[in-house]
Amino acid sequence: MMPWMMVVLAASAAAGATALGILPLRSGRPASRWMAWSSALAGGLMIAASFALVESVPRSTTLQMALGAVAGIGVLHLARVAIGARDIRLHQLDAVTDTYGRNVLRVGMIHAAAEGAAIGAAMAQDIAFGVFVAVALALHNVPEGTLLGAVLQARGASLQRAAVLGVAANSGQVILALGTYLALLRWPAGLALLLGFAAGALVYLVLVDLLPDAYEGAGAKSIALTVVLALWTFGLLHGVLRG
Repeated sequence: MMPWMMVVLAASAAAGATALGILPLRSGRPASRWMAWSSALAGGLMIAASFALVESVPRSTTLQMALGAVAGIGVLHLARVAIGARDIRLHQLDAVTDTYGRNVLRVGMIHAAAEGAAIGAAMAQDIAFGVFVAVALALHNVPEGTLLGAVLQARGASLQRAAVLGVAANSGQVILALGTYLALLRWPAGLALLLGFAAGALVYLVLVDLLPDAYEGAGAKSIALTVVLALWTFGLLHGVLRG
């Protein structure tokens, strides 16, 4: 299989994992505490993936990596401001408005773009490492799919339609992954810059979207423990992958 096809396949699988988020909704809306723990687990995996991206490049490129991280944070922040996405909290699911629903979908698209860049940059460095990052981000997409599904369900959508729309909202992940990968084939010197961009964007998403939501839903201690567990699990599996 051609490397670029592996990129498309891995990114598509990560985006498709969003559909699994509707499974908890089959027996009714999940408790806010469960969704908060899911967000914390996803956040821990994303932070771990960010560190893995950062440590994967030589120290001589630290400045490029730092500039890329600043750019990633800046672009994600400006994107949120541009689309008018306000803070989204789990307790608001009891009173979903049209504006709230649109913001959830928009924020989901922003997440997908940042994750796609991370997958593409990781794949450009090493296919196996890129697949590992894609798996970690796929796990993140499951609880994100639950949130998207709950919002869409509250607006009258069926679970099947919610699953399709959730995957569609993450379809940009595939485009960004392939675009980043192909760009780095032509411009390999930009690897550190784009890895830094992806890492900064992922950390921003965790700190701005996932963890504030999780703390509100389940409390600081259990959320911190869940994040640490996710970090430890990612580190252990990454260590096994590296041999």
